[in-house]
Amino acid sequence: MDNFIIAVTRTCGGGATAISKILASRYDINLYDRKLLQLASEDSGINERLFAAADETTRQSLLYKVSKRVYNGEIIPPENDDFTSNDNLFAFQAKVLKELAEKESYICIGRGADYILKDNPRVLAVFLYADPEYCIQKEMKRMGYSYDEARRYVFRTDEYRSGYYKYHTGREWKDPYNYDLCLNTGEMTKEQAADIIMDYLNVRFGVPIP
Repeated sequence: MDNFIIAVTRTCGGGATAISKILASRYDINLYDRKLLQLASEDSGINERLFAAADETTRQSLLYKVSKRVYNGEIIPPENDDFTSNDNLFAFQAKVLKELAEKESYICIGRGADYILKDNPRVLAVFLYADPEYCIQKEMKRMGYSYDEARRYVFRTDEYRSGYYKYHTGREWKDPYNYDLCLNTGEMTKEQAADIIMDYLNVRFGVPIP
């Protein structure tokens, strides 16, 4: 199988979306982030709004701070009361990611994709981060926030992502051992970051550089 997957985990403000779009364009492959919710909805028959609502409500809850349910591949059947639970919504997203890996090369941002696809030998797990001050300044410009607003947004978003990752994978979000490549994107342009990832992918899997 020649398909490859780039599983991107990222801190807020590190430029992962822009870098991933560059990579998707260069390789002419799909980029999955929130688009995955639509595919999981179509696969499960569960309204896409429930997937989107789960994303938002869990940001406001203590679910990921006080508990853990490591993903094991289990899908809850429709007749079960927990069919539309957050855990099952995650499981359907994971199911779609695994099925897509059999059909195409792609990039996925977040969603615990590095863990979901950990048994796939053609997955490159990348962690993109930047200095917190860099991220704060970037979000100030992007969102029109004051310094304090941007700081709260960056730290709350990263806190949520860390909890989400720990809840579903049992692993620490910033542990470098989870990833093949950790890259400080604040020290380079988005194009340079994409170049490095492409070089690594070429060395690791022999994927030609377009």
